[in-house]
Amino acid sequence: MIPAPLQNIIDRLTVAWHERALALKAISFAFVGVVNTAIDFSIFWTAAKFLEWPLVPANVLAWIVAVSFSYVMNSFTTFGPESGGVLRWRDYLTFVASGVAGMVASTATLFVLSYMTPLLVAKLVSIAVSFVVNFSLSHFVVFKAKKPND
Repeated sequence: MIPAPLQNIIDRLTVAWHERALALKAISFAFVGVVNTAIDFSIFWTAAKFLEWPLVPANVLAWIVAVSFSYVMNSFTTFGPESGGVLRWRDYLTFVASGVAGMVASTATLFVLSYMTPLLVAKLVSIAVSFVVNFSLSHFVVFKAKKPND
């Protein structure tokens, strides 16, 4: 048996999850982002450090793989109600197009900070910048709630 105060919290979270509150969407987006970040970072670090690629191409390759993973996972979880849990080429291309802003912000941040901080710090800050840009565009543009006549 779950104590009443804990059950109340669980019930409120369940209702909020079903209503897809913005904060919970951001948390879900962040969870997907944690895995996405590991993918992005692993590919970037391998290309930049082990394959000795220049920073920008290494970052772009990492972004392409990561944005594809992110679209699939967010379509099924974070924005599942909005997408209907269905993958569509048009939605994917819109997601990728909106993600270009995040990639540009991330790459610009990485490039500038790489002259002022260790590469690891520059990359981590660029990931945070990318999160803010990508979540905002995903929520307000790509997966915006559909109007009844849409």
